[in-house]
Amino acid sequence: MQLIQIVEALIYAAPEPVTSAEIAKAVRRAAADSALPQARDWEMISFKDIDSAIAELGERIVAAGHAVELQEGASGWRFVTRADFADWIRALLPEMRPEKLSSAALETLALIAYRQPITKADIEAVRGVSVDGTMQKLLERRLIRTGGRADLPGRPMLYETTEQFLEHFGVKDLNDLPNASELRLVPLPSAEEVPAEGEADAETDAPAAEVAEVVETPGEEAATEAPEHEPEPEVRDTPELEADDSPRTAIDLSNIDFDPGPDEEEDEETAAEVEPYDDDTEVSRHLEP
Repeated sequence: MQLIQIVEALIYAAPEPVTSAEIAKAVRRAAADSALPQARDWEMISFKDIDSAIAELGERIVAAGHAVELQEGASGWRFVTRADFADWIRALLPEMRPEKLSSAALETLALIAYRQPITKADIEAVRGVSVDGTMQKLLERRLIRTGGRADLPGRPMLYETTEQFLEHFGVKDLNDLPNASELRLVPLPSAEEVPAEGEADAETDAPAAEVAEVVETPGEEAATEAPEHEPEPEVRDTPELEADDSPRTAIDLSNIDFDPGPDEEEDEETAAEVEPYDDDTEVSRHLEP
């Protein structure tokens, strides 16, 4: 039994991608209980020895023309089928057809991958459209995740890629992306800084305060224009009237001649002298001068 065979068996049996350190730990644990003579050499094996064995294994697989190959992802090593056999595998497993990403999703994902961490507002500034629905789909597929908040007004969320993203595209890290060093330096438009909620309220209230100062009621305007110290009205000295404590004298009205008016008896006699007239009697309406 050779070390390269043990490494191949461990990578094939692992349900998830496995790292060189995990393989080395498993080999040391099994070698301690093994009766094989070469097991004594594997009890102190390092992950560098495992890396050498994996590299040799990959070369053998390629030279033999196998339909599988070794692939190192962000979370470790695993066996994958070669892309040449994708159509045959899809015919066997039609229900496992992967969901393709739309062009909008790929553009959004590319911006996050090359410029992470990045805010949603910056992504929309580059694409010119809203990306709410696209971001939600990428989050559901675990291709991106939130990575804290930006030190900007409003504290917007920051987004970054996940290990699932690296596994999906078959890259070990972000530096393996095509033209990574160049695309990270390309100048892109960014979202304008939006004032914080408190600052926005203050700026909104400022014009209202200015209008309130200009538009005043007449009373307030007069009060504003009035001098600080109004001159007190001049008070003239007037002689005080001495109180008259003498008793009041009675007024004699006996010598005053005045006409009290006609008596009631005279009014009755005058009314009796006036003769009534019939309605048919012609009445002259001519007035003598």
